[in-house]
Amino acid sequence: MSSQAGLAFEQAPPFSLPLRFFLTAPLFLIAAGILIAVHPEALASRWSPQALALTHAFTLGFLAMAMLGALSQMLPVVAGAPLPAARAVSATSHVALSLGTAALMAGFLFASPRALGAAVWLLGGGFAAFIAAAALSLARAAPSATVYGMRLALAGLACTAVLGLSLALLRADVWHPPLLAEATDAHAGFGLLGWVLLLVIGVAYQVVPMFQITPPYPPVLGRWLAGTMFVLLVLRAFLPQRAAAALLMLDAALAVGILVFAGATLRLQARRRRKLPDVTLDFWRLGMVCLAACVPVWALAQAWPGWARNDAYPMLLGMLFIMGFAVSVVTGMLYKIVPFLAWFHLQAQLQAKAGTIPNMKQMISGKALRWQLYSHYLACLLLAAAALRAEIAPVAGGLLALSAALLLYNLAAAGRRFLSQGGRIS
Repeated sequence: MSSQAGLAFEQAPPFSLPLRFFLTAPLFLIAAGILIAVHPEALASRWSPQALALTHAFTLGFLAMAMLGALSQMLPVVAGAPLPAARAVSATSHVALSLGTAALMAGFLFASPRALGAAVWLLGGGFAAFIAAAALSLARAAPSATVYGMRLALAGLACTAVLGLSLALLRADVWHPPLLAEATDAHAGFGLLGWVLLLVIGVAYQVVPMFQITPPYPPVLGRWLAGTMFVLLVLRAFLPQRAAAALLMLDAALAVGILVFAGATLRLQARRRRKLPDVTLDFWRLGMVCLAACVPVWALAQAWPGWARNDAYPMLLGMLFIMGFAVSVVTGMLYKIVPFLAWFHLQAQLQAKAGTIPNMKQMISGKALRWQLYSHYLACLLLAAAALRAEIAPVAGGLLALSAALLLYNLAAAGRRFLSQGGRIS
């Protein structure tokens, strides 16, 4: 798995298809930082309108945007099964996700049923188009641990979308779904663990050995980890809130799965064959440490009920998982994917010989990468602290916006270098 054997680069889509997602994602991260700086109460309670808008800026605006872009590239190259009508599907889902996320945030912030209604139509249509196309693609793909993880993650995304749209209709006062508490927990569970985590797990089986030059993951993880965690999430979704003991057992099993994946990844990274400094590896290591740190934070809440009832607990857990883990890992992937695609498409379009076009490391300045990494470190630290001390929130938000702006600048720099060498985006 450390080589590129088996990757179908000849089926890669035009550079513009994933790039539009990758360049849009940091804009929502900038918006999240500004929201925290202007409304520090966004980190005071998970149920405030500001917190709901912030959560979806992270999860829909940045994470889903970047992950759909990555899937549009990885399905044909890694799974060997291009999206049907790839140009139309990518354009439709990109516009719908961009406008739908903005409408959803506005609906939360301004308590606007009209904006929430628009978000339902936009997000529902955009996700339906992408999920249907990706499902057809994955049905044709040759089986592998990565394809298996992608299939489960896509199912997690579908569950997240259905539950989320139902809750948005509730906010818009259109429909009142039964079992509201269960639906809310299931929406968060499928979104963070069933979609984000399972997709990272599936992709990691391919990209960690290939890009970070590590040994492959143990085969047993590819066979059992993602499927077991998905089954646990489904079981948890159907349990009522009053079944506290059963819910605790399922949560504990999910926590074990999280520790297994984070621990296995960190161990492989420690055994990497190339010991040169690598910014993308630093992002992944930070992500794995923050993912593992979610478990003791959760365990403390089980042992100390007073901590579990404190508003700081879900905000700290959310920042560790969303910002510390998910945003870090996705940023690390973007810093590998975008320079690689710029180099690959230049070589394909110009039929250039080795040494006549910039290599991957020359697409983005190493110094600029380091500055963004350091700002990201500080943003993660301050956002975790702001979950405990609200007065830190404006500074944390400002630093998040700065870090996201540097990310956008760096990704755009790769695009500019591509164009300056005579590359064609479309």
